[in-house]
Amino acid sequence: MKITLTELQAFAAVVDTGSITAAAEHLEQTISGISRTLGRLEAKLETTLLRRTTRRLELTEEGATFLGRARAILDSVEEAEEQMAARRQQPVGRLRVDAATPFMLHVIVPRIAGFRERFPKVELELASNEGITDLLEKRTDVAFRIGPLKDSTLHARPVGTSRLRLLASPAYLERAGAPKQVADLTGHSLLGFTQPESLNQWPVRDAGGNPLHIRPDLASSSGETLRQLALAGEGIVCLSDFMTAGDRKAGHLVQVLPKSTLDVRQSINAVYYRNTTLASRITCFIDYMVDALAPGTFET
Repeated sequence: MKITLTELQAFAAVVDTGSITAAAEHLEQTISGISRTLGRLEAKLETTLLRRTTRRLELTEEGATFLGRARAILDSVEEAEEQMAARRQQPVGRLRVDAATPFMLHVIVPRIAGFRERFPKVELELASNEGITDLLEKRTDVAFRIGPLKDSTLHARPVGTSRLRLLASPAYLERAGAPKQVADLTGHSLLGFTQPESLNQWPVRDAGGNPLHIRPDLASSSGETLRQLALAGEGIVCLSDFMTAGDRKAGHLVQVLPKSTLDVRQSINAVYYRNTTLASRITCFIDYMVDALAPGTFET
């Protein structure tokens, strides 16, 4: 069959402009050339895509179905061209980035200077939201999500992973004693989340061999608040490496029950809507974050 991009472009242009004459002008081709191209395409598909009347062109049912596939192919080709152009050209324009406060503070903000130096024409707007944000409503170009994705309408690109650990300050452990086994956690002050409840499942096994689900003695909706509480010596917390790597390296937080802790990692994804080709300013920011968050970045 070997349908060509030229044929797909001609078909889409005729639909978009409403006539063969307008499509020929748009594509800078002759009317007869566009007409022949459509004829070849219909012959290859062995079906009629457009009904030609004296007044207008109408899509057939088969044409409407094929148009969706044709647009997807053309979008993919344009996206590939856009990505290659991004390597040669300096991306420009406003870029709105959203992430939960801990990820914004501990991962994105420390890397902004390097990004702005490399891409000075991109104008950044940074927003922090603890819950799931509607990207269209908030006019967000790209958001970073930690954990499983629930919105199937979004496109996602994996950025990295971050391990979960049980942590406490040296001052707390000196005062309360370090737990030697998982069962000892019942005698400690446990810091956890008000929501979602899944974040109160810790990467250690209970007496039944299942992941331990805690009832927090002190709870917050914010991971950053829980981090600050742990640093203040208020108890034991389970947090992701991306927000505690610096604390662990400096000795402000130490791992609790390291031998009993399972290797559980949270996925980190960049999510975005893509109805057309992905703008180079979005691509370059995601690429930069992927390079910055190479495997092992948060390990200490």
